[in-house]
Amino acid sequence: MQQSVGAEAPLFARPQLRLDPRPAGGWILRSLASLPDHPARITDHLFAWAARAPDRPFLREREGGDGPWHGVTYAEAAEAVRRIGRGLLERGLGPQRGVAVLSGNSIQHALLALAAQAVGVPYAPVSTPYSLMSEDLGKLRHVLRLVKPGLIYAESAARFARALSTEEAAGAAILCADPAGMPRAEPFDALLGRPADAAIDRAIAAVDPDAPAKLLFTSGSTGMPKGVVTTHRMMTTNQEQVTAGWPFLRQHPPVLLDWLPWNHVFGSSHNLNLVLRHGGTLWIDDGRPLPGQIERTLRNLREVAPTLSFNVPKGYELLVPRLEADDALARAFFAEMQVMLYAAAALAAPLWRRLEDLARAYAPGRTIPMVSSWGLTETAPVITATHIEDAPSGCIGTPVPGVELKLLPVEGKLEARVRGANVTRGYWEDPAATAAAFDEEGFFITGDALAWIDPADPARGFRFDGRLTEDFKLASGTRVHAGAMRLRILAALHDAARDVLVVGEGHDEIGLLLIPHDHHRGSLGDPPLAASVAEGLRRVNAAGGGASSLTIARAMFLAEPLSLDAGEVTDKGSLNGRAILARRAGVLGRLYDDGAPEVIRP
Repeated sequence: MQQSVGAEAPLFARPQLRLDPRPAGGWILRSLASLPDHPARITDHLFAWAARAPDRPFLREREGGDGPWHGVTYAEAAEAVRRIGRGLLERGLGPQRGVAVLSGNSIQHALLALAAQAVGVPYAPVSTPYSLMSEDLGKLRHVLRLVKPGLIYAESAARFARALSTEEAAGAAILCADPAGMPRAEPFDALLGRPADAAIDRAIAAVDPDAPAKLLFTSGSTGMPKGVVTTHRMMTTNQEQVTAGWPFLRQHPPVLLDWLPWNHVFGSSHNLNLVLRHGGTLWIDDGRPLPGQIERTLRNLREVAPTLSFNVPKGYELLVPRLEADDALARAFFAEMQVMLYAAAALAAPLWRRLEDLARAYAPGRTIPMVSSWGLTETAPVITATHIEDAPSGCIGTPVPGVELKLLPVEGKLEARVRGANVTRGYWEDPAATAAAFDEEGFFITGDALAWIDPADPARGFRFDGRLTEDFKLASGTRVHAGAMRLRILAALHDAARDVLVVGEGHDEIGLLLIPHDHHRGSLGDPPLAASVAEGLRRVNAAGGGASSLTIARAMFLAEPLSLDAGEVTDKGSLNGRAILARRAGVLGRLYDDGAPEVIRP
């Protein structure tokens, strides 16, 4: 079914697929849709919209964090980008001397990033926890050693003083919105001083769309972060690939209130670029989907009517009860909403139904689909996207046009590999990692497994089936699909644990290491919390029907917080199981000790 808004074009294009069996087993899956001609560079969209809709708001943020909204139009942004681009080139920056940004989302950050990409200077946004939460600054130093930036931007010199004082930052110019406290730091406006001229326009037009434009760093869940080389062509192609399945984006300039950080591919290459591609407006959300921080998002939602909602299931879990309890907030949220997207995990069925009920109540006569997608930093990012209206929870859709998806049967799963113009050519200054990332046919090895929603109808798409590297075997030889199990466990535990590590390699039974919420740390030994965990695990075990690969025998909370510096957790909050077990040698012994009192047995 296709949903229309009034008499306009449908929201979604119907999936059209070709599935080719491979002689050695598996398939190649492609979309039959073709991509129209499109600009070679992502920044071309900025200059096009500056000419077509010069006064349309492009970026908005709160002044001083708590003040009124202010921002730049497309014409203002284009002129600032040309001026900043001139300043970067005059400072000697270029393909081997890029820009690193240490602070989070802001208008100045966006203008600097677009200017660098426009004039062929690689731009590297760095996770802010590397500068502000790390004790040894190890990951920050690693990133700066790789990038060797000629210029580093941080919003506040005082707040980022420790990071800006590292040996790896010594050779770079320092640019700050607030340079107070660091004598060698320049104010951001120093890059805006000289007007752009015809020479800068020629430099912009001469930029190679296949040269590195942006370096996005992986989360480092299996080691130090790797710099993913991202080109203009990767980003422009992926925007057209998304639009092919979502033609409604061409009808209404999108309005997005978004918190996702720009050092992550979804926040920048997807969300910021999607707004730029379609001449929309991005309102920079200073809230987060976390207790104590979502209130800022709620305040912003009362003043902004987004047409799209991009969030993680936890974000919707926090948002839904607020919408149910606040009629004015719900009306504002759904007033212009067209599509809601969730990522990182499936929406639990009760939460899905509550969102549907809210949409029916506050958007009568309209269907607001809930969709998802799948992609990687290395794919700019979308590989598959949902564009059927009645997709079930967990459906990540079908391959976008121009992508070849190779599916290989591996021990009962389908390993996914991908090839296309949106796929990176490799990792910055890391030929060994680059060589290992591709197979003999040039497909990028994602390490992920997919499963058909309906094997008899490929157009229904896939669901994510876990990371292949997370799977392990019990002592009996039984394989445990740890990634899929983790999602079921988290859904069953509700708020009892923030995350869970599924373990049991070489043991007789599956065990869990539970990561507590910070507000639960003082009550880890309390019987009510243990009883809540045990009850949730009993539900998981009952659904597994007694199979050893689906039955959890024991669980234990980790009392000591995870360490970012030791690599136990990434800046995105993802767990590094190998690092956790290597650092905590006695943990598994306690978990599998039948006499240990802290072990919870369902």
